[in-house]
Amino acid sequence: MTDPTRPDEAPPLGMLIAAFAAVYIIWGSTYLAIRFAIETLPPFLMAGVRFLIAGGLLYLWVRWRGTARPERRHWVGATVVGGLLLLGGNGGVVWAEQTVPSGLAALMVATVPLWMVLIDWWRPGGTQPARIVLLGVVIGLVGMVLLVDLEETRSGTVHGLGALVLILASLSWATGSLYSRRANLPRSPFLATAMEMVMGGALLTTAGLATGELGSFDPARVSGRSVAAVIYLIVFGSIIAFTAYIWLLRVVAPAKAGTYAYVNPVVAVALGWALAGEEVTWRTVIAATIIILAVVLITSHRRRPLPDD
Repeated sequence: MTDPTRPDEAPPLGMLIAAFAAVYIIWGSTYLAIRFAIETLPPFLMAGVRFLIAGGLLYLWVRWRGTARPERRHWVGATVVGGLLLLGGNGGVVWAEQTVPSGLAALMVATVPLWMVLIDWWRPGGTQPARIVLLGVVIGLVGMVLLVDLEETRSGTVHGLGALVLILASLSWATGSLYSRRANLPRSPFLATAMEMVMGGALLTTAGLATGELGSFDPARVSGRSVAAVIYLIVFGSIIAFTAYIWLLRVVAPAKAGTYAYVNPVVAVALGWALAGEEVTWRTVIAATIIILAVVLITSHRRRPLPDD
């Protein structure tokens, strides 16, 4: 992908397809990768190192290609966006997956599109969503509910605090996604992404140190699977998929960018079936069909400007 120098023009179809494929498929696999990573690594420090490395590499690459050095005001904006998306959003998910099943985590993250639509509507000068968009959000949430075995919740295997953290993480991610569209950031989405990952990674690392994760960390216990999962999260989850997501936030409506939250759990179910031998029932198939319908409803809607009063 190349930097969009003409934001008033429609982005190339091929770039849109590639970006949506990245956030749909790759991010769907990161729930499993996070679970493997935190098996033997502390959650906040793992996430912090992940984004510091990914952001640092991307920043050096962008600067090497001749992109101008960011200004101090750009770093301020990147800190706010990185804090909302990575410390509040991703950090909440990573911490919660210590006790909350990954399937339920994916379900609760599916509230992101709903939050994005409502926040974008309620903010000063916001955009009123079309009925078809709201219908798509509701249908998508219905499909997500079908994917989760509520018996887990009734049997007490779901940690209540972890579930609450996931709700707050989804709200933080939605807020950061919308704020990033108007934040004082460099014109290059790749430079902005790198800066957000560096600052978000620094905040996550600080959170890990503040909560005493370093003192309880034993390097001798780190497994090869955890290390491999972190490498996957750095390269695919951060550099590729996160960069694609930041670019999408600049070129498509918020509700469309947020539809990844509907598809990710479907990908997670498919990976569980293929790699872990998990059962796929008719309930799963029906839920997946409903979710795809919701994605079609939201992404096929063309947002029109509101008429002047």
